Amino acid sequence: MDLNKKIIIITGASSGIGKALSKELALNGAIIVCTARSKDQLDIVRDEIISLGGESISIQTDVTDINQCIEMKNKVLEEYGRIDAIILNAGVSMWAKFDEIENVEFFKDIMDVNFHGAVNCVHAVIGEIKKTNGKIISCSSGQALMGIPYHSGYVASKHALHGFISTIALENKNQISVLELVLSWIRDTNLRNNSYNESGNQRLKSDRKHSKESISLDECIKHIIKAIKNDKSIAYIPSKLSLIPFLKLFFNRFLESLIIKKVKENKRKEN
Repeated sequence: MDLNKKIIIITGASSGIGKALSKELALNGAIIVCTARSKDQLDIVRDEIISLGGESISIQTDVTDINQCIEMKNKVLEEYGRIDAIILNAGVSMWAKFDEIENVEFFKDIMDVNFHGAVNCVHAVIGEIKKTNGKIISCSSGQALMGIPYHSGYVASKHALHGFISTIALENKNQISVLELVLSWIRDTNLRNNSYNESGNQRLKSDRKHSKESISLDECIKHIIKAIKNDKSIAYIPSKLSLIPFLKLFFNRFLESLIIKKVKENKRKEN
């Protein structure tokens, strides 16, 4: 995809991957529509893009509200007349063993943001993206491919998103392109800090450290930009995540024992 002057909507653009990706896409010539629930943070990202010589607008949007997603689409069309791509980045996580959770009500919040939020956004803009033969980009996870302890609700939401995006790609083949970003072990984002705990509260701060397999946010963004430019349909970031489908098929017991070991190591670091 040639990024020059492309109108790209990014959800969850106020921090982390969304913020960094917005700025880097703008440096590559794209016109960025920053969306998230936090207007103040969105405006900061928009202003930073403009100060770097890019073009951007910010639209406060709660992706869990379909009407706000439709309103966001209409504002983009009023401003630019078309939509070339949307990046589904808004997300929340968790870190809690299922049988230790006091109330599973927060699972609805996770599904609303991670899955229903993506459905709402795609439903709002897919007609416009088909007009430009544009692109839908999903920020997925290695947890969309297998179960991970302490992440049951998050895993479920990412499995649902993976199935949804795969179906959208098949239904609209040759009309739009779809890129699924399978991400994990990314440092310098707020996803862990905002994850739900056993009490159903967001942590606001996490002492858990990333493992040595993690990559920096800057490196992650470079891989995403490359995948978009090269019209990939899937990108594993870091690349070792591409081994998951193979290991799950032929060495599933080994993969499960490896995952359990890594999670236990991570939990010990937290304690």
